[in-house]
Amino acid sequence: MSSELTHNLGQFDEVIHIIDNARSRAMKAVNAELIQMYWSVGAYLSELCSASSFGDKIIDEVAAYIAQENPNIKGFNRRGLYRMKQFYETYKDDEFVTPLVTQISWTNHLLIMSGSKTADERHFYMALCAKEHYSKRELERQIGTSYYERSMISAKKPMPESVSHNVRESILDTYVLEFLDLPEQFSEKNLRKAIIENLKQFILEFGRDFTFIGEEYRVQVGNTDFFIDLLFYNRALSCLVPIELKIGKFKPEHIGQINFYLEALDRDVKKPNENPSVGVILCASKDDAVVEYALSRSMSPTLVADYRLCLPDKTLLQNKLRELTELALESGESDEGDEA
Repeated sequence: MSSELTHNLGQFDEVIHIIDNARSRAMKAVNAELIQMYWSVGAYLSELCSASSFGDKIIDEVAAYIAQENPNIKGFNRRGLYRMKQFYETYKDDEFVTPLVTQISWTNHLLIMSGSKTADERHFYMALCAKEHYSKRELERQIGTSYYERSMISAKKPMPESVSHNVRESILDTYVLEFLDLPEQFSEKNLRKAIIENLKQFILEFGRDFTFIGEEYRVQVGNTDFFIDLLFYNRALSCLVPIELKIGKFKPEHIGQINFYLEALDRDVKKPNENPSVGVILCASKDDAVVEYALSRSMSPTLVADYRLCLPDKTLLQNKLRELTELALESGESDEGDEA
């Protein structure tokens, strides 16, 4: 092979792009057909069971018949058929799922049905799967870390006026970093290095709209260099997102530091077509009242989140979400009474 051809191999990248796109479309089409088949089989079984005096027991007969007539077909035993029936009956009257149902793999549908207690939780994970294109392992991880409960709790927390609704939706109140495998005692440097070594999982937790730019990112103000722990770009928000790591509890003075970084980034790094930078202080713990006071007069879009290094207690999160929902309802009723 000539050196000229070797140097120009990059010009053929378009061929790989065409092949990859075609494969992706083919896989989506196959998945859509499979999901539609499972839906149709589920509808058939649901009607059959309703009409039969034997109820669900007739599924055993259907499974035996399929095994006898077409023994090479896999996945249509009693368990598989019952799941198809459950799939149809769970979503048959649910208009929300219509545009999403064929965008999600059958395996992920089964995970969502078994791991969700309410229709709202199922809707949440379906929309998240369609957006983030989760694998089975990634979805299992999100359900296992109570991503739904954490997202709902974040949405119900009061926001400073400087933070838009879109920013609040993109950044959680609590993150679970169980994959870092840190020792009992560690420094901020250890925390930062562990995140860099597990960047794929970190971005899975934060959301795939986050793109990593650098660690200890240098900004120069006057004759002094300053270093931002982690710098990301968020595609959905079209802005830079500096993350400052703290191994202790949140302190009000942390706000001054992140505001300084936001000003430096917006003046010297941000591009004209990008939105103002959004700061995140990621600390080991926080007092929500202290955070609210600290942010009340801040004009910069800044959020304070805490992190957990082990899996959260799902029951505790569910109770907390219930309490916040009840408080929101009580507040709404109070506001209506004042207006009257």
